[in-house]
Amino acid sequence: MPTWSDPVAAQASEAVGGPWGRHAVTGRALFWTPLRICLLYATAVLAGAWLKQAPCSDGNWAGSVQYTHLCYSDTVPLFTLHGLDAGSLPYLDSGVEYPVLTGAFMALAALLGRVYGDLATAAGLLPQVPPVQAYYVATCLLLCGCAFLVVRGVLALAGHRPWDAAMIGLSPLLLVHAFTNWDLFAVALATGGTWAWARNRPVLAGALLGLGVAAKFYPLLLLGALFLLCLRAGRLREWLRAAVAAGVAWLAVDVPVALLAPRNWSLFFRLNTARPADPDSLWNVLITASDGRFLDGPLPEGTPPVLLNTVVAVCVLLVVAGLGWLVLRAPVRPRVPQVAFLLVAAFLLVTKVWSPQYSLWLLPLAVLARPRWRALLLWQASEVVLWVLRMLWYLGTEDRGVGVEWFFLAVIARDLAVVVFMGLVVRDVLHPDEDPVRTSWPGVDDPAGGPLDGAPDRVTLRRRVEARVEA
Repeated sequence: MPTWSDPVAAQASEAVGGPWGRHAVTGRALFWTPLRICLLYATAVLAGAWLKQAPCSDGNWAGSVQYTHLCYSDTVPLFTLHGLDAGSLPYLDSGVEYPVLTGAFMALAALLGRVYGDLATAAGLLPQVPPVQAYYVATCLLLCGCAFLVVRGVLALAGHRPWDAAMIGLSPLLLVHAFTNWDLFAVALATGGTWAWARNRPVLAGALLGLGVAAKFYPLLLLGALFLLCLRAGRLREWLRAAVAAGVAWLAVDVPVALLAPRNWSLFFRLNTARPADPDSLWNVLITASDGRFLDGPLPEGTPPVLLNTVVAVCVLLVVAGLGWLVLRAPVRPRVPQVAFLLVAAFLLVTKVWSPQYSLWLLPLAVLARPRWRALLLWQASEVVLWVLRMLWYLGTEDRGVGVEWFFLAVIARDLAVVVFMGLVVRDVLHPDEDPVRTSWPGVDDPAGGPLDGAPDRVTLRRRVEARVEA
């Protein structure tokens, strides 16, 4: 019961009569099951996200409404930029700076928007809206479906803690970034892949993670987390099945597009190689503080920052090595969400691109890694503040916005919040008796572990160290 174990949940419950009673009847609701209540929470938050985005939905951004109303979304300007308003197909007719399945998602939303426009014109009963608004509404509805799948997946992965899914449904991060970009699509695929792994279906898990990589590349990190855990448990055969399935799924999606439109298909890779440090990255803070002299120094537009790319690659390798040591050295094998969260969070901290909506990648992993309301809300509060200050920075001081120093202060605060959350997860890994999941139910190992759940160790560093001490 969250109101028995979580101080924030207990305090919030005072609004509806206080914590759950010791003699209350549980498990007999005919309709309002935990899943339906968590989906209701998500529906309310997504409705709030839509109200926030409504001023930007028609594409009329006069007066910098996208910044003053905090409703900026990549989906609206890219509708025209990529020719979706004229029926162009991503990659085949225009270059798209996203992986293939995200382009397919955009094309599907554009198709649904045109269907609505045709019906409104033919029937005369439906309201007429600009094409970009019909497209945007279709995009938001599809992303809402993805959010519901994430809630369902987290509830299934939480084991005996179904109310942890409420942390997704009531997430401030979902309120702010649900419709900023198409990332919820990849998050839903990644969550589905983790769910399939938890159900001992490594091939299906790999296929879903491979499709997730075809939408956003970050699900590849989840395969890396599974590799480290399978190495410790001696379950590399299951991991290999998942990895092969992921590769096949990714190739099945990407190869046809690469053959039909090789240059447009490769735009994503070329752009990410040549792009400078993202405004939200620590690298950009350091580069700006040095007046542009740090690392590569001033470069002509379009020139790849070779030194920055190299430093980032080295940092990523160090992160993987450090996490591998932690996984093999921990007294008890860490849970899948713990390792996945640490790897994705560390990757975001050291990489050169951290777009605001990328934080959605962390949301289900953070909830499953350490389901405690206070730490989750503090981290997400830093994300909300960062979004507000980012929009005000884009607005500019001449229009009553803020200077870059306030934006950088918010970036550092967000990164510190993520580091603190990572530290709490690492503490739970090193002291499993303090892990809220493992201590919530007798005999629990890893509800999301699948083949790893309850598996004995095969490869560890701890045994070698202890053996040397005993000798």
